[in-house]
Amino acid sequence: MPAVALAVTDGMLHYELSVAVEVFGADLTHIVDPWYDFSLCGSGPVHVGRFRLEPDHGLDHLAHADTVIVPGWADTDRDPPAELVEAVRAAHAAGARVASLCTGAFVLGAAGLLDGRRATTHWAHTGELARRHPAATVDPDVLYVDNGDVLTSAGKAAAMDLCLHLVRLDHGSANANKIARRLVIPPHRDGGQAQFIATPLPAPGNHRLRELFPWALERLDQPLTVEDLARQARMSSRHLGRHFKHLTGTTPLQWLHTQRIRHAQELLETTDATVDTIAAATGMGTATTLRRHFHRSVGVPPDAYRRTFRP
Repeated sequence: MPAVALAVTDGMLHYELSVAVEVFGADLTHIVDPWYDFSLCGSGPVHVGRFRLEPDHGLDHLAHADTVIVPGWADTDRDPPAELVEAVRAAHAAGARVASLCTGAFVLGAAGLLDGRRATTHWAHTGELARRHPAATVDPDVLYVDNGDVLTSAGKAAAMDLCLHLVRLDHGSANANKIARRLVIPPHRDGGQAQFIATPLPAPGNHRLRELFPWALERLDQPLTVEDLARQARMSSRHLGRHFKHLTGTTPLQWLHTQRIRHAQELLETTDATVDTIAAATGMGTATTLRRHFHRSVGVPPDAYRRTFRP
């Protein structure tokens, strides 16, 4: 039977850890027999939140597993333990498939396993992961990334998406669907984590654009141009672009587009307005245009988004 080892150490996130235990550590031989040979691997007793775990083996046992799961790492500002990083690196070198859940990607990054590969993590930490590991291609929009021998998931619930994906690879779609039904979750979710990303405005401050942002947000239904924004800010378009890049990390037009999409999300979540009405209210013009841009930005069409987020 395939051996799955869960790497555990102080500082892990208990939700992601429990997801892996629920999928790979439960006795599911009534669905697939044999199931997985599952073990917890750590250097000693581990505290995860309010829980205390007793590992079955030391971290060196990771090298004997077919698949190694690395749960979320709680403090991304702190380097993960060197012994954990080395054990994960050794397991991969020995031929193990290595998968991280949520911010466990920082452990894989420290082990050098993300270099030259696509990866993801919780959307709130993708920027830091990309900054710390520039040789990786970090995708902030997807639920998980499969490179074959190295896999990474986005945040929280996306850990379950990746775990089910691993089951699907090992035991087929039919059995993965049975596991999903047992867990009362969809076997596959549409779209990526782009639909969950918040797009806050820059923090208030004494900067040149502090009055421009609210002015523009009140006029998202209008066909604003860079020249309109520059005129309102009383500066040249070029100067405006530099200020926007500094404060938002993007261009004026891309910022406007993002705010239009976010406003459409709010209207889909909180009103019964038709897609045509929302298209007009967000400056998209027609329902067709809104659907095209919304799907491209969020990963799902407006109607599907509304079904997900509207009570």
